[in-house]
Amino acid sequence: MLENSPKQENTPKTGNKRYYYRKKYYQKNRNREDRPSQNIIKVNCKKVSILIPLLNEEESLKPLYAEIVKVIKTINCDYEIIFVDDGSTDKSLEIIKDIAKTDNKVKYISFKKNYGKSAALHFGFKYVTGDSVITMDADLQDDPEEIPNLLLKLDEGFDMVSGWKKLRFDPFIKKYSSRFFNYVTGVMSGIKIHDFNCGLKAYRKPVIENINVYGELHRYIPVLADWKGFLVTEIVVKHHPRRYGKTKFGISRFFKGFVDLITVLFTTRYIRRPMHLFGFLGFFTSLLGFVISGYLTYEKVFFDKPLSNRPLLFLGMLLIIVGVQFFAVGLLGEIMVHNFRNDEEFVIKDKK
Repeated sequence: MLENSPKQENTPKTGNKRYYYRKKYYQKNRNREDRPSQNIIKVNCKKVSILIPLLNEEESLKPLYAEIVKVIKTINCDYEIIFVDDGSTDKSLEIIKDIAKTDNKVKYISFKKNYGKSAALHFGFKYVTGDSVITMDADLQDDPEEIPNLLLKLDEGFDMVSGWKKLRFDPFIKKYSSRFFNYVTGVMSGIKIHDFNCGLKAYRKPVIENINVYGELHRYIPVLADWKGFLVTEIVVKHHPRRYGKTKFGISRFFKGFVDLITVLFTTRYIRRPMHLFGFLGFFTSLLGFVISGYLTYEKVFFDKPLSNRPLLFLGMLLIIVGVQFFAVGLLGEIMVHNFRNDEEFVIKDKK
């Protein structure tokens, strides 16, 4: 028994083999954890700016910030996070200041009162320093995990990428009024995307430098960008139910949106050629008035029907007068465009 003891210690090949196998297995797992660079998402931008307009979102800010930082560390570029406080009356600004104290990549702008989302985006666009810009809402309904997907879509050659909330978690009225609004906007603008007003968007820096967002025109940024000649597309993005607070959507915004649509269509399509719009309206209106007047003249000449107390007579005259006025407005517009032409409104793609 004594002679076999040392032999058993020196010859347990099976035991040694099992030990080294475990060591090798552990080393393999450790190497896998020590190589995070394999999980880094490579994008072409050098710095991305995350722009977040907000109004009374105190409960959402810290979770949103944590999620953004977690996602942005998986991308191989520098970043900054800019909060634009649109006159919040809760503790949103205090929370943003606390976050900014611990992270020098966090910046903020705070308005004295509520000016609207368009104003927040307008000043935020002036403040960003990244060559790519991501906009998103602060209510946690937009998913920060979509940031890499938006940047990768920009790398395919697009200038602007709009999110499409294909599966929405919004109240019934907001959901279906938005669908109708997006359908009408798509038909009238000719841009084939499904969600114009999604807060989650990505831009190249030249886009935000060449569009003017004011009033309530943030809903039509894809239209403004397309008119400037930028390439616009969309991707499907995740949408989450609201965790905190209340929606800022009101029925009045639905009607304001269509008034703004008329503004956008005029300023994008006809601001440099007003006669194309007013001339068409004037021609169509005057033609209809002449047709009515011709019909009444035919009845008077061949059938001797009296023209007094005929509503059609007044309608025909009114249409002719309105048509002439449309022509006059279009002509005045053309004169103004000719005299006040501004070369800064033309976007230069390249030059030598």
